[in-house]
Amino acid sequence: MTDLVDIPEPRGLPLLGNLFDINEEFPLGSMVHLADQHGEIYRLSLPGRTIVFVSSQALVHETCDEKRFVKSVNKTLEQVRNGIGDGLFTAHNEEENWGIAHRVLMPAFGPLSIRGMFDEMHDIASQLALKWARAGPDAAIDVVDDFTRLTLDTLALCSMGYRFNSYYSQEMHPFIEAMGNFLTEAGERSRRPPLPQVFYKAKNEKFAHDIDVMRKTAQGVLDARRAGNEERHDLLDAMLKGVDKQTGKKMTDESIMDNLITFLIAGHETTSGMLSFAFYQLLKHPEAYEKAQREVDEVIGKDPITVEHMSKLPYITAVLRETLRVNATIPLFTVMPREDTVIGGKYAVKAGEIIVDLLAKSHLDPNVHGDDALAFRPERMLDDEFNRLSQEFPDFWKPFGNGMRACIGRPFAWQEALLVMAMLLQNFNFVLDPKYIYNVKQTLTIKPKDLHMRAILRDGMNPTTLQGRLLGMTKGTKGGSKGDDDAAAADGYGKPITILYGSNSGTCEALAQRVATDAPMHGFRAAKVDCLDSAKGQLPTDQPVVIVTASYEGQPPDNAGHFVAWLQNREPDSLKDVKYTVFGCGHRDWVQTYHRVPKLVDEHLEKAGAQRVADMGLADASSGDIFTDFEAWEDHTLWPSLAKTFGVSSDDAPEAKSAAAVKVAVSAPRITTLRQDVAEATVISAQALTPDDDRRHIEIKLPEGMTYSAGDYLAILPINPRETVQRALRRFKLARDAHLEITTDGGLVALPTNTSIPANDVLGSYVELAQPATKRNILAIAEYVADGSVKSTLEHMAGAGYDQEVKAKRLSALAILERFTEVDLPIGVFLSMLPPMRVRQYSISSSPLWKPNHATVTYTVLNKPSLSGEGAHIGVATSYLASLMENDTLHVAIRPSHAAFSMPSNPETTPAIYIAAGSGLAPFRGFTQERAAMLAAGRKLAPAMFFFGCRAPDNDDLYRDEFDAWEKMGAVSVYRSYSRAPDQSEGAKHVDDIMQVHKDKLIDLWRQGAKVYVCGSRGVSESVRLAIMKLKMEKDGSEDEEGTKEWFESQRNVRYVADIFD
Repeated sequence: MTDLVDIPEPRGLPLLGNLFDINEEFPLGSMVHLADQHGEIYRLSLPGRTIVFVSSQALVHETCDEKRFVKSVNKTLEQVRNGIGDGLFTAHNEEENWGIAHRVLMPAFGPLSIRGMFDEMHDIASQLALKWARAGPDAAIDVVDDFTRLTLDTLALCSMGYRFNSYYSQEMHPFIEAMGNFLTEAGERSRRPPLPQVFYKAKNEKFAHDIDVMRKTAQGVLDARRAGNEERHDLLDAMLKGVDKQTGKKMTDESIMDNLITFLIAGHETTSGMLSFAFYQLLKHPEAYEKAQREVDEVIGKDPITVEHMSKLPYITAVLRETLRVNATIPLFTVMPREDTVIGGKYAVKAGEIIVDLLAKSHLDPNVHGDDALAFRPERMLDDEFNRLSQEFPDFWKPFGNGMRACIGRPFAWQEALLVMAMLLQNFNFVLDPKYIYNVKQTLTIKPKDLHMRAILRDGMNPTTLQGRLLGMTKGTKGGSKGDDDAAAADGYGKPITILYGSNSGTCEALAQRVATDAPMHGFRAAKVDCLDSAKGQLPTDQPVVIVTASYEGQPPDNAGHFVAWLQNREPDSLKDVKYTVFGCGHRDWVQTYHRVPKLVDEHLEKAGAQRVADMGLADASSGDIFTDFEAWEDHTLWPSLAKTFGVSSDDAPEAKSAAAVKVAVSAPRITTLRQDVAEATVISAQALTPDDDRRHIEIKLPEGMTYSAGDYLAILPINPRETVQRALRRFKLARDAHLEITTDGGLVALPTNTSIPANDVLGSYVELAQPATKRNILAIAEYVADGSVKSTLEHMAGAGYDQEVKAKRLSALAILERFTEVDLPIGVFLSMLPPMRVRQYSISSSPLWKPNHATVTYTVLNKPSLSGEGAHIGVATSYLASLMENDTLHVAIRPSHAAFSMPSNPETTPAIYIAAGSGLAPFRGFTQERAAMLAAGRKLAPAMFFFGCRAPDNDDLYRDEFDAWEKMGAVSVYRSYSRAPDQSEGAKHVDDIMQVHKDKLIDLWRQGAKVYVCGSRGVSESVRLAIMKLKMEKDGSEDEEGTKEWFESQRNVRYVADIFD
């Protein structure tokens, strides 16, 4: 027999044990965090008991053996029993009422009974669809709230003939409020410290009141059924009339009420969570969304949905399965051994000891699903693959529980979910709230917290035609090319134009807003400015469409993915009446995917028959000239082409000087407004890492609910350097306490309008003061010059001299105004020419296994002489970060890294090679910190090497003490190169040199299946690429450079991943 192994157990406190290792607000997060750290099994000690957590498919499968293990009613369910007694979900196995209810109700959940409930399910689902339609395409829908109303109303109607009518009132029925409070308190009671009950008197009284409300409601339903004459064959009817064949007994009134409440609690919670997570996942995965919607269109079309359609939706079935794999709404269940036993062949557990089957981890086991186990991929859950996995890895998918205690209502929930998914995808397109930050709320189940989206009717429908379709009275209207979006803009001057953007960082959105602002000067008006996803299936045919979009490592922006997925599946000539043009942004460092998305959009629009009315424009973000390139495209391509095609003349436009775009009045008090999808965080500490203070470290406490993985980015919304703001105030002769009141002539600007705000805030927080001036900026400045020679100089700078005198020196509009003091430029014109402040991204240099809600950033402060020779060039974001101190607040968001740039899904078997220079070590500090936490918890990992380049050991050998400690414990082996002290780094000056010195070790680890990660500047990335190619040719004894290049490219984003910055 294999020797027994101690189950890993975090160090606890005397008497209290690990009580404080579990977060009261989100206990699941703590459980998963500990599983990440300790591996497939760990034990927690709590007052009076111990709990074992298992998180691999193999251990979950073993503990699902009902001959050895039996369901345990955990502490939370024990508290729920206060309200629902021995209902199906909360009963102990030996309780008679459970057996009677189970046997009586099983036939009521049979296939024919469930099919008979379809019409009532359709009734409630139609109420939801009509509510969303009537709210309009711009309404922010509270997804979880509306799905909760849906599932509760459906259960109440189908199971007991009762209507809560949740969609006809803003306020929930008292039962629903009482139930929510009851479940929350039940969870909290299970985690309370063992204090005298007098400390909880008020909460206990509220708990009892909520139970009373629920039971009185159930009693009322029961009494009404007995008093009425309606003949229904539903669950309540089965409970009232059914006789248990085994005991000959009927269910008692108490048991009926227990189970009525049980159905409402367990059924509505899980199904609403499943639907909410399903839509979140589809909105984050446009290709899966497109496949699901296409299946509905092919199977159902525009016809009314019937019960026969439910068995013909294999892809949506796979979507729901995959949703419950990735986001199991009941993320764990508990069992206990019938007798002392050993699991996993080496871990001893006692009879009666609680074992938590942690589905939130076992469902993501890489031994079952491979390296993409964390990814949402419905294809793995299609019938054939699902059945294969079920045979090869039994119990790999357990969202409905186990064995005889599994969820009795699964067929009901599945039919309801399929119907709702089909109805909503048939009739709507959806757009995720761009500011949504993923977070999970936990009660008895889990749901996405504060999830909002927009619902846009398809096929040109309005709420009235939708109602007809749902009732089977009409098949709706096809097309929608002249949708309702234009109605709001029906009045006003100019030819209407639709402007669509795909933007993550805000740059393309700002360019789209600029088109809208400039449109009136060219005889057009913006009828719609919105994200690309809002136009899926809704491209207008009566006006030009201007599309501004970026590529992110070859993928569409978050708010354009659904449009792109839809566009790629259009038939020839399906968009033949659409007139369009595209402007694209990209970054040349991503050679293989440079401008992929804008070119793809342009190509597929043309393939679908759309007419290109202006040549595509392209810009390179790495050059810093996006705004200049965009203005050149606007002036020389876009507006002339549109004027020619649509017969519009700018001469007919109302006269407007640039100054009219933004008017400013100096006044008083202060109101500030923030944009971007960021939330408020707190600085915990900030410190210098090098003697010259140019490399720095900052630790940040993240906003509540914001989570990250090692390798992710922290997006920071900065504030302009104080020195730069003071320069602007001086140039415009504004006092430091001056206020501005900004108004517009209807144009769209990214500035706080129609309110008084300090000038310091406007200049500091809202605009990019350091942005290099564009040619149009300089010509606008020249309009306000009386002196002929100065005007000529400025016109030269905007023309032949632009590249050398402005672009090469990165002269900002502010710097030009400081040079030409005679220019009397209104501040409104100045503000209107500047792009809005955008977020900056930095690699996070920590691991959530260190502190789940803390993140650190490692950065280099930019402060060097400007290229113009006048003053200093101060980095906007790095100077802002350097100014922050303990307890300061800032606005941040988490941006996930490229899927390939993350810890291996199975670090026990996949070695890692990290390569970086300077502050490029940031993600590898996070990776190594995570490896160290895993090792400290007793896990065994594959080896890791880190090749790091810096200046000198006493200068910028960053985090040396930490890496020495991690190296000592076996988390990593570090090999350093010192450019200013090569004699102390085996003669290696640069990181590619130290790789060559230790090439045998590197090659050996590569042969073991290592994954190579590189983080640094373009120069570092290129030197590493050449070094790896050289090693490859040396190892193979080959001089085939082209073949080696092809080999290297085949490894990119597979076993070689790079994060490049400059």
